[in-house]
Amino acid sequence: MAQQYDVPLLESVANLDDPGLYFNREMSWLEFNRRVLELAEDTEVPLLERLRFCAIYASNLDEFFMVRVAGLFDQMEAGIDARGPDGLRPADQIDRIQRGVLELDKRLQACFGGELRPALEAESIHIVSLEDAGAEEQRQIHRRFHEQVFPALTPLVIGLGRPFPYISNLSLSLAVLLRDPETQVEIVARVKVPKELLGRFLPVGENGTFVPLEQVIAANLDHLFPGTEVVDYGFFRVTRDADFTVSDEADDLLQAVQDELRRRRFGEVVRLEIASGMNERLRHELIGALRLEDREVYDIDGLLDLADLSEIADVPGHAELRYAPWTPVTQPRLQGEENQQVDMFREIRHADLLVQHPYDSFASSVERFVEQAVEDPDVLAIKQTVYRTSDDSPLVPSLIRASERGKQAVCMVELKARFDEEANIHWAKALEEAGVHVVYGIPGLKTHVKAILVARREGQRVREYVHIGTGNYHAKTARLYTDFGLFTADPDIGADVAEMFNFLTGYGRPAVYRKVLVSPTTMRDRLIEEIEATVAAHEAGEEARIALKMNSLVDAGCIQALYRASQAGVQVDLNVRGICCLKPGVPGVSENIRVVSIVGRFLEHSRVYTFHRGAEATVVMGSADMMPRNLDNRVELVAPVEDPALRAEMIDALERCFADNSNSWELGADGVWTRTRRAEGEPRRDVQAELRERAATRAAEQLAAAAATTTTATGGAATAATG
Repeated sequence: MAQQYDVPLLESVANLDDPGLYFNREMSWLEFNRRVLELAEDTEVPLLERLRFCAIYASNLDEFFMVRVAGLFDQMEAGIDARGPDGLRPADQIDRIQRGVLELDKRLQACFGGELRPALEAESIHIVSLEDAGAEEQRQIHRRFHEQVFPALTPLVIGLGRPFPYISNLSLSLAVLLRDPETQVEIVARVKVPKELLGRFLPVGENGTFVPLEQVIAANLDHLFPGTEVVDYGFFRVTRDADFTVSDEADDLLQAVQDELRRRRFGEVVRLEIASGMNERLRHELIGALRLEDREVYDIDGLLDLADLSEIADVPGHAELRYAPWTPVTQPRLQGEENQQVDMFREIRHADLLVQHPYDSFASSVERFVEQAVEDPDVLAIKQTVYRTSDDSPLVPSLIRASERGKQAVCMVELKARFDEEANIHWAKALEEAGVHVVYGIPGLKTHVKAILVARREGQRVREYVHIGTGNYHAKTARLYTDFGLFTADPDIGADVAEMFNFLTGYGRPAVYRKVLVSPTTMRDRLIEEIEATVAAHEAGEEARIALKMNSLVDAGCIQALYRASQAGVQVDLNVRGICCLKPGVPGVSENIRVVSIVGRFLEHSRVYTFHRGAEATVVMGSADMMPRNLDNRVELVAPVEDPALRAEMIDALERCFADNSNSWELGADGVWTRTRRAEGEPRRDVQAELRERAATRAAEQLAAAAATTTTATGGAATAATG
């Protein structure tokens, strides 16, 4: 893949195992979520999008507790002193997380309550408490309570010989203190807020007024507990451990995952959120019954569960309060004349094809590729990986149709894709019932590869067409995440991907791949080889630079290789959206490393690794981040981009990330991410806006050129007819 250099063994001028050279993984993730919160605080972001960023922040945090914080508690309970390169013990991390989250939650509540709520009211979108509602609105609320809410409620008394009720994960509840007027005995009850059934915010009238459902319930507690005195109440919310491990010994992986999904509801509590001001008796009862420590309790001054603000962000109308709509365009090479669809196989045979979502349409590229393969009588086999997909995507149904048409259809379904297990089980069963060959991957490894392989008979040979992506085959996220996709008929890449599928569906492991990098076998070593070859080129007097784009950078081996490159004088530019454990700007270690993060309208999701050596540029892209889980515990694939024009296009997109001064943050040696601000008079650079404009312009130019060609041809035909 790369030009050969005599690579010396690099001796470090510092101890690269020093914990002081690494940021903690979990605290770095919190810093990423802080950047999401800063977009909610940004007055230049449209109002309803700011509200959506509040919801994204809260939803991100829920998953963080369900998986990462839960894992830290598991380590503590098991007595495992597992430390990352930064050297922090699990207990220390949990305590730091609590302090950081409480500080960020205060900012979140200040943003929502102090800025967004009043701004929404000015736009006639009112989120009101019951006491703030007018008389007519209150009558509507009480009527709707009796008609819709009351039948969905199940009050549960705690004590009096009854066990403490099970409180499901992420459920919002009321704790109610009751008193018997005759005996004066006080008891506690719990009422779950049925927001999954009724929605979190109850619309009132038709003037854009909403009341939180829990407040409607609180105002009508006397109807739930007739004949008793409601002394006090408070709101609370529970987060549970939602991660699970399926034994490699499971005879039936599908059944094992289904069993674990049922157990997920009963995971240990890792966070109790309590609305501030809760009655001390109620607070004590909850904490005691759930057997929690102080480090698991979070007092919140404001509405709980702001992830539900997405409901308000989605209210109809108010286009001026949202981002301008964007419709992905058809990649110019895939635009047919007079609404005729392009033969994708012909285009890919002619030259490799690159798409970038959501700028280029997923439907007219990836989905069309599979649809054409299903329709083509010369296609013998279609093989695809599914990590996450969506109900509205035609890809999986296309495999079913392919099987029904007698083609060899193979789908590698990753049942253990976290929080998508149920959807993947559904698809796996539907595929199997249709006769598709369904496999669930390698024991002990998740399959995270994004690849489609089409085998097509062409004359006396079979040609393999391949799509390799950085993102999931998921129609919805293809409109929200930035991802690259490479279509190629390169015979070496086709053979590599075919062997990888055989590895996933059969038995055995290819010792050597021709061009692609696959984990857990070759990827880390090959990426480090590219870094070291770039160092060797620099030391040979050539211009050399490393520029990488990924979601997260955690792997110590890769980080140390980048440190050594910096020590040798190579410029290293990193675009890391989320977690970054590498510490830039450390004298003698990383002063030649720059780290930036783009957090904006679309979620940056691409993994692109570029190595510049003299006039040569090696570019690889695919599914893997530089994280131990990707390099050691998952099947991942990245492939080289060899077409010079496509390489230049990917490098251009990456350079735009480094030039962004609108949605960019830069990481300092102190761990602080500082938002990039434009100097006075400096032109605005926004990578996502620029790529939208580039895609739209290219598509329009192609359509205009096609129209001109058609006009010329028509004119020529007319002249011939009259000549």
